[in-house]
Amino acid sequence: SVDCSFSRGVCDWKQDTDDDFDWNPADRDRGDGYYMAVPAFVGHKNDMGRLKLLLSDLKPKSSYCLIFSYRLAGEKVGKLRVFLANKKTAPVWEENKGKDEKWRTGKIEIFQGAETTNSVTFESERGKGKTGEIGVDNVILISGLCPED
Repeated sequence: SVDCSFSRGVCDWKQDTDDDFDWNPADRDRGDGYYMAVPAFVGHKNDMGRLKLLLSDLKPKSSYCLIFSYRLAGEKVGKLRVFLANKKTAPVWEENKGKDEKWRTGKIEIFQGAETTNSVTFESERGKGKTGEIGVDNVILISGLCPED
């Protein structure tokens, strides 16, 4: 497995330069490292912020599982979507409301056909809310299919 977490991961993360705002590091409650977040008050309604994970060494014709922690905290905070580079048009994963402030786990299957996925993009869309945040943490890439819970 490859640790792509932000504090001590080995992966290559890039802010998108064509979006409306950047994701920023936020300190974890327990004080060990940080996660990436977009506060609810950043930008205007429907503005987008994209954080891209560059994947260079994925083998063709194999399966991978991207596992990550996410949190949508606050009323009408917005949407979190995940896109794969070779399927740009539609998100492969989307969440638009947090039931509470808790962190949850997201999983995405990445199947490498002849065309390989060379990046995964986490996109935050600003909602109407003024409080809370959208956060992503503990991003891990493992080879094989995603494990059942």
